[in-house]
Amino acid sequence: MRNTNGAAYAASKYIEIPVREESTLLDFLLKQMGISRNRAKDLLSGKAITVDRKLVTRHDTPLHVGEVVRVSRHRQSTMLENKYVKIVYEDKDIVVIEKSEGILSMASSPKQYCVKNVLDEYFEKRHFKCTAHVVHRLDRETSGLMIYAKNVDVARILEDNWHDMVYDRRYVALLCGKMEKEGGTVQSWLRESKSFVTYSSPTDNGGKLAITHYHRLKGNDDFSLVEMKLETGRKNQIRVHMADLGFPVAGDRKYGNGRDPLHRLALHAFRLNFIHPVTKENMLFETPIPREFLRPFQSDEQ
Repeated sequence: MRNTNGAAYAASKYIEIPVREESTLLDFLLKQMGISRNRAKDLLSGKAITVDRKLVTRHDTPLHVGEVVRVSRHRQSTMLENKYVKIVYEDKDIVVIEKSEGILSMASSPKQYCVKNVLDEYFEKRHFKCTAHVVHRLDRETSGLMIYAKNVDVARILEDNWHDMVYDRRYVALLCGKMEKEGGTVQSWLRESKSFVTYSSPTDNGGKLAITHYHRLKGNDDFSLVEMKLETGRKNQIRVHMADLGFPVAGDRKYGNGRDPLHRLALHAFRLNFIHPVTKENMLFETPIPREFLRPFQSDEQ
């Protein structure tokens, strides 16, 4: 999880922000981090801020061009204690999270529990003047990495330039059956019915073109562990395409064959590489393959 400058975002315990114009520390924090005065004062009183590696606690500390303000991220990331959502990276414009299976990305009705609600409660608790804006989704039972924007302008940048900015998005899945082929590409047109079932056609059926590249990582007589890279991002794309190949995702109640060895949909978004919508930095994030996905192969390796 490194950017082009070699900074390990997930491992870093702080954010470093260079001073580019004369200011006072409080004004600088409000402008650069998009937080409230109360949150800024919390950081100062909590001894979470240094200027050129020197601890500062006064809000009126003058800042000069060339200095570097360092803000501890450790407290920010650990303040969110939720079994479904883990913050991987956060700045004033975006937040990258790892979602567990069993929670919606965004609610379709006011009473539904979702990642957006979790993040909004976290922002409010930390006195952040922002809300989470959904720019892409994962199915409720799919786990993995997601980006949320912290304001409308950034959300629009990501939505309008998604295919240019998000240049590597990969999934890993446990599939039912022995996949002999090492890899390949599935291309079809996907169209959703009125009953919310997605149908696949090798020819244009009035739906949307979907392209999935896949590569087998492990396999035995019963299951295959496969990595997928999306060229397009259609609803249920991986689940439908793997079913097209005859190797449905394990635990898939909608497109599967009834096999559910992990008691969950065995699909995880493990890699998310994109260009930051504001700073234009390369942002690279990756999570390990869920351990339960490897369970069916453990006896083969002993």
